[in-house]
Amino acid sequence: MSAPCPLDAAPLAVRTDEPLGVERLFLRLFADSEASFWLDAGARASRGWSILGTGGIEPDPSRVRAVELAGPTPASPAPAGDGIPFHGGWVGWLSYEQGAAALGAPVSGPDRGSAWIVVDRAVAVDHATGRVFALAAPARLAQWRAQVQALLERLVPAPPPPSPAVVVATARHGVVEYQAMIEQCRAAIGRGDAYQLCLTTRFTVPRPADPIAVYRRLRRATPAHHGGFLRIGDRLLLSASPEQFLSVAGGSVSTSPIKGTRPRGATAEEDARLVEELRTDAKERAENVMIADLMRNDLSRVSVPGTVRVRRLWDVESYPAVHQLVSTVDARLQERITVGDLVDAVFPAGSMTGAPKLSAMTILAGLEQAPRGVYSGCFGHVGLDGRADLAMVIRSVVVEQDEAQVGAGGGITWLSRPDAEVAEVAIKARAPLAALGAVVPAEWAAVAQSR
Repeated sequence: MSAPCPLDAAPLAVRTDEPLGVERLFLRLFADSEASFWLDAGARASRGWSILGTGGIEPDPSRVRAVELAGPTPASPAPAGDGIPFHGGWVGWLSYEQGAAALGAPVSGPDRGSAWIVVDRAVAVDHATGRVFALAAPARLAQWRAQVQALLERLVPAPPPPSPAVVVATARHGVVEYQAMIEQCRAAIGRGDAYQLCLTTRFTVPRPADPIAVYRRLRRATPAHHGGFLRIGDRLLLSASPEQFLSVAGGSVSTSPIKGTRPRGATAEEDARLVEELRTDAKERAENVMIADLMRNDLSRVSVPGTVRVRRLWDVESYPAVHQLVSTVDARLQERITVGDLVDAVFPAGSMTGAPKLSAMTILAGLEQAPRGVYSGCFGHVGLDGRADLAMVIRSVVVEQDEAQVGAGGGITWLSRPDAEVAEVAIKARAPLAALGAVVPAEWAAVAQSR
């Protein structure tokens, strides 16, 4: 595998719109590649960018870690003025256990670690304007542009993905067992070993025959600003993530942890009530501010002193399936900070561990007794020009070997109520499982329906 090179961009004469154009482009151009990606701004996006493409599998992840983030280097030209957020580099993911082990926390079971694609061809779609750009190395750009242009001119809508037969997912933990784990978390908090713990579990079904159809159903049901479909060898990630973990541009970094969830209401009045309940709930606000403070502390390790700030606190963001409580922390990176430096300082994300981070991960490993893998990790792009955009792996399907996995969890504080926490897990797992044609087991569904 040769080193990645900067990609030039050429605008196309044909524009596209959602939900037909981007989906069909991916199906026609990249669906059959063993290393392909679709970083998706959402099925009904009116702003942001979707980047889709292909390349080779990176054999040496240390090359990604070595990228400097405080600004472009002589070998990595400054960002072009076309607004495209990615001009060459890598797309991939980091696993939870990889980060936990690097921080000295125990891990449960084997982990296959990170995986990255060295991007050599891509298409970028600006959802604010409908503009489409072809991206490739300069010597290949004209040919690639012509290929994409010809395809766009004759695109027809893709038929909707078929509805799958419904199966019941297998739960890693039963409801009673998970409630007992919540009480053990509360006991640890009472002893002073932690003050917040992100407890998780997993639901599994057999490997789907058509993972792309699963993702198409997922993005249509729960569009999110950081969705994505990634295939890297025999592993796939299908995500409708609403949480941006890290955004880096021009030497500045931001993170937007989510802590606090409510389902959407059946009526406008019920929906407004749930928003206000989330906004004012003491437990949710405490949980959110704890993680915002943890991320503030983590970013301070690699940032210019005095530049770390909480830009927003306790904002409610609404999605088709849930309302979320979100905060944003940003900072100015120190000079010569690399991807590896930043990851070592902040990953795994505090929203998926709890705090204090090392103590929380140690407690959780003892309770969960199984690896999280790609779930609770992060995915996205790292550019040669010092820009990066990584999302949390939540609200996602991970396909490995003969099964598909949906992880879900929630933050436990002293004020947590076990029935409410169980219901939150079932609500979070519902949409990814539905895309697979699955439902949570009856005991989990019964608790969610009673809330």
